Amino acid sequence: MIVNVDRKYLEINSIKELNHSQKPNNSCKLILLDPPDFQLNRFFYKQIGKDHRWIDRLQWNDQKWINYVESPNTKTFILKDNDELVGYFEQIFHFNQKNCEIAYFGIMKEFYGKKYGGYLLTEAIEKSFIVGVEKIWLHTCSLDHEHALKNYISRGMKIYKTESINLNIN
Repeated sequence: MIVNVDRKYLEINSIKELNHSQKPNNSCKLILLDPPDFQLNRFFYKQIGKDHRWIDRLQWNDQKWINYVESPNTKTFILKDNDELVGYFEQIFHFNQKNCEIAYFGIMKEFYGKKYGGYLLTEAIEKSFIVGVEKIWLHTCSLDHEHALKNYISRGMKIYKTESINLNIN
């Protein structure tokens, strides 16, 4: 099925532009996956993405996942609350362009509406600026969670490009 999707690209160019969101509780812990674990990336991609039509990586085999997560330019952070997996984000650093893409970002459905998304995005932006990039960017679309765009804008990100595309989402 072909659907028309509105895509928005957002950026933030300084840590000073970040509107912080507080940690939801003291049992939250952000963890860098070091060493990388492609199984966790794939798990989050499938679990979070199933409600938002994330389909481009579904056909990836193990080796493609391994190559992706083990790239020196890719970092993955996961958010846990006690022992429960809450969400994750993937960063792809483009050091020659001094920018970082937040490639995938999301929280598990059972944590919606509990302030985890704002906190996780705050951490994603902070962790990206720490390495000296000058721009952090991502894109979202009309298939993503209904509050995704609001979260990005609330943290200080600004829309710099919009487009309308047709996607085959069989």
